[in-house]
Formats: sequence, C-alpha cells, structure tokens
Amino acid sequence: MIDFDEVMQRMRSILSTQIKKKKILDKDIAIALQIDPQNYAVIKRRKRVPLEAIVYFSKTHKLNVNWILFSQKPKYLTSLYLDK
Repeated sequence: MIDFDEVMQRMRSILSTQIKKKKILDKDIAIALQIDPQNYAVIKRRKRVPLEAIVYFSKTHKLNVNWILFSQKPKYLTSLYLDK
C-alpha cells in the first residue's frame, strides 16, 4: 500500500530543491500539485494519495513516478539526472 506520509515527504524533498525553501508547507505541495489548498487538507486528513496530480507533476518535472510513490530509483527520467 502507498503510504501518504512517505509520498508527501518525497514531494517536500523535490520542492525544497526546486523552490529553494527550507520548510515546505502543505500549501506549497498543494500548489505544486495544482490542488486547492483546502481540498489538499481534506486529502491529507483522509490519507489519500492524489495519484492523478502526482502523475501529472512527475510528467511535467521529468520525475520517475515510481520514485515518488515507492522510492524506486532512478529519481529523474533523464539520464543527466540519474541517481547513483
């Protein structure tokens, strides 16, 4: 089963490097996933992973969706950014 907290921690990791903030708020994640922050709060309370939003986010940022959801390498889809 996909763990909501682990997925969101990986999202925080990605966003912290992209937007250069030390502390990533739930609002930042919601905006990155193109979800209304109030709707994200409901999703978070229910521990439901917003799969469609994450898939779209990973596609637009050239991230491996398997890394976001399951922590499977590589993190990035382009060979230039492959994790070793």
